[in-house]
Amino acid sequence: MYNRFGKVFYYTSILFFVFFLLYFYSSLAETVGLGIDENGLVTRLVDKGTFFYGMAAAFLGLNAVTIFTPKSLETKSNKKLHRIFPIGDPYRDYILAWFYSFGGIINLSLSLLVFFVHSINNQEVIASSQFNFFFYLMPALLALWAVGLIALLMGKFKQVQKGV
Repeated sequence: MYNRFGKVFYYTSILFFVFFLLYFYSSLAETVGLGIDENGLVTRLVDKGTFFYGMAAAFLGLNAVTIFTPKSLETKSNKKLHRIFPIGDPYRDYILAWFYSFGGIINLSLSLLVFFVHSINNQEVIASSQFNFFFYLMPALLALWAVGLIALLMGKFKQVQKGV
């Protein structure tokens, strides 16, 4: 059941990323600034197309890496992983939910990155300093998800030690 919630979150985060990338791509100038120096001037200019295709490639690459493990578990193509997390094991559902939700967190982080670049390039509309909370929230969520994975694996190790 948790697996389904993780999948819904993951696929919703894909829609958010695609929406943000396409929407903000259409509103960016031909050259895109990727940073701000201490004087508030835009630095590291790249072409609009380079930014778009770079973000799309990063999105596809990170999603392929993130979703490879749960897909190989679901399709039983990874026999060792399937032996550790057999069908009916509660930790199977937890680990699948963790991987899908982690993919969702990665996608939301990429969406935030696109939003940050948009705020840098449209400072008169959106100041990037208004969203500092989110820039600290995403690394905290990633760290929390890493702790969650460690807790899941420790629980599975205890289950294997007990022989259940």
